[in-house]
Amino acid sequence: MLRTHTCGELRIKHVNEVVTLSGWVQGVRDKGSLVWIDLRDRYGITQITIETENASPEVIEMARSLGREFVISVTGKVVERYSKSDKLDTGDIEINPSGLILLNAAITPPFTIEDETDGGDELRMKYRYLDLRRNPVRKNLELRHRLAIETRNFLDKLNFLEVETPVLIKSTPEGARDFVVPSRMNQGEFYALPQSPQTFKQLLMVGGFDRYYQIVKCFRDEDLRADRQPEFTQIDCEMAFVEQEDILNTFEALVRHLFKSVKSVDIPTLSRMTYADAMKYYGNDKPDIRFEMKLTELNDLVKNKGFKVFDDAQLVVGICAKGAAEYTRKQLDELTDFVKRPQIGATGLVYARYNADGTIKSSVDKFYNEAELAKWAAAMNAQPGDLILILAGDENKTRKAMSELRLEMGNRLGLRDKNKFACHWVVDFPLLEWSEETARWHAMHHPFTSPKPEDIELLEVNPGAVRANAYDMVINGVEVGGGSIRIFNKELQAKMFGLLGFSKEEAQDQFGFLMNAFEFGAPPHGGIAFGFDRLCSLFGGAEVIRDFIAFPKNNSGRDMMIDSPSVIAQAQLNELGIGLKK
Repeated sequence: MLRTHTCGELRIKHVNEVVTLSGWVQGVRDKGSLVWIDLRDRYGITQITIETENASPEVIEMARSLGREFVISVTGKVVERYSKSDKLDTGDIEINPSGLILLNAAITPPFTIEDETDGGDELRMKYRYLDLRRNPVRKNLELRHRLAIETRNFLDKLNFLEVETPVLIKSTPEGARDFVVPSRMNQGEFYALPQSPQTFKQLLMVGGFDRYYQIVKCFRDEDLRADRQPEFTQIDCEMAFVEQEDILNTFEALVRHLFKSVKSVDIPTLSRMTYADAMKYYGNDKPDIRFEMKLTELNDLVKNKGFKVFDDAQLVVGICAKGAAEYTRKQLDELTDFVKRPQIGATGLVYARYNADGTIKSSVDKFYNEAELAKWAAAMNAQPGDLILILAGDENKTRKAMSELRLEMGNRLGLRDKNKFACHWVVDFPLLEWSEETARWHAMHHPFTSPKPEDIELLEVNPGAVRANAYDMVINGVEVGGGSIRIFNKELQAKMFGLLGFSKEEAQDQFGFLMNAFEFGAPPHGGIAFGFDRLCSLFGGAEVIRDFIAFPKNNSGRDMMIDSPSVIAQAQLNELGIGLKK
C-alpha cells in the first residue's frame, strides 16, 4: 500500500507515529524557511509542513517543484500543529516529512478543485473526472451510496429478492420514446433499451418470486430538463398477493426509514389526497404541500358583472398570498409578466389588495365594488395584509397557470424551504385520458394498471370515469415514486388493450408473452418504482439531478466528457445492415 492512513484520518492521538499518506496536491505555500503542502484525497486534507533548516535537500527540492493536482506520496512523523485549524478535521496535526515521492505530475486544471469553483456546468461536465474530486460532488455521490445501501438493507429484511432483468428487450408503442439497438445477427430487427422492467417484474410474480426489487438503470428518449436524464435509475419493486393498502404501507415505511437513517429526519404518517382534489386545490397532480395557498374557484362570485375577461372564461380561480398586500406595482408587473410567459400561457393577471386598514382595492375596481371584493376575500379566507391573485380562461390551462403562479409565490415568500419535507400520496388517478390528437384513449400510467374493482363496469359505458388502482408518492412537489395494482386476468387485460386501440393481433404481437403467462396462474400483484436520482437530489437539497450522477449527460443528452453520441464507422453500419453503401 502507498499509504498507511487517509488524508482525513489523523488526529492528536496519532502524534509521534510515522505514517505514509498519498493523494493530490491541493496547494503549495512557500515562505522560504517553511513550505506547506495541502494534501487531499476523498477523505479530507492533511497539512504537510517542511522546515527547510531540518529537511533533506531532496524533500525541499521536490516540494518546491510541485503544482496543483500533482499526485504524491509522503512519509513522515505526525506532530501537533502549532497554529491549529478548526476548518479541517485534521486541523490539530501536521506531517513533518522524511520522504516525498512524486507519483505523477499534472497540468494545470481548467478550473479550481474547490468547493466553490470557477468552472461552469459545461466545462465541469467535460472534465467530470476533475469535478468528482470536489467535496460537494463527492458528498452527493456518498449520499447516493448511503440511500442505496439503506434501501437494500430495508427491503432485504422484508424478504425482497434483488433480481436483474434484461437490458435488451422489445420495443413497445406505449409510453415515451425508446432507445433502440440494431441486431447484427438479426439484421433489420432491433432491441429496445427498457423504459422500466415492468413486464419482467410482473412475470417474476407469475414465477412465484412474490417480493422483487431492483435498483435498475432505465432509458427514455425524451426531452430533457433539470430532473430528467436519458438514462436514469429506479428503485423498482413488485409484490404478489397484495392490495393497494399493502403497497402504500410497505413503501411509506421505506421512505420514512430512508429519511430517518440518512437525514435523521422523522417523517409523520403520509397523508393521502385524491387526484381530483389535487387538481382542484393545487392545479397539478404533484402538489407541494409545504405551504397552503390553495386554489379557490370564483365563478359564482365574479361572473355577469360586466367584466368580459371573467364573463367569457370557463374558469376564474384565485390564490391568497399571505402578507403580500404591500407588493409594489413593479412586483405585480413582474408577476403579470411571469404568467404571460409562453410556458405558463395566461393572458393577464387580476389582483386585489386587502390593506392593513381593512379596505380592499383591486385592479378591476371599475367592475366590482368593495362589498363584492369582500366576498372574494371571504371565499379565500384572506385577512388584512394579504394579496389576492386571480387568473381566468380555459379551465385546464388556467389551473395549470395558477399552479405555476402558486409555486412562484411560494418561492418569493420563502415558503419552499428545501430543508423541510412534506410527503404524501396522491391516489385515485383516472385510468385513461383522451387524446384529441390521436382520437383514442391512452393509459394515464401504463396499460397494465388495474381499474378500481368498483369501476370495472364503467369500462364499457364511460371509460373516462374509471379510476385507476394507482398511486404516486410526492415529496415537496416532486413525484418521486409511482405504481399501481396490476391487471392479472387475461380477459381484463385484453379489454384494456382494446380500449387503447390495439387490435387483437397487435396486442398478441406486442404483449402475447404476458397475456399467455396469465393463463398459468398469475397471482394478484402490484408495485411501485421510485426515481432514485430524484430521491437523491431531494435528500441533497438540490433541483438538478445530474450532480448526483457520476457521469451525467447535459441538457442536449450529450456526454461532454467522451463526446457521445457520436458517428460510428461505415464498416460497423454495414455489419448491422444499416445505411449500406452501394
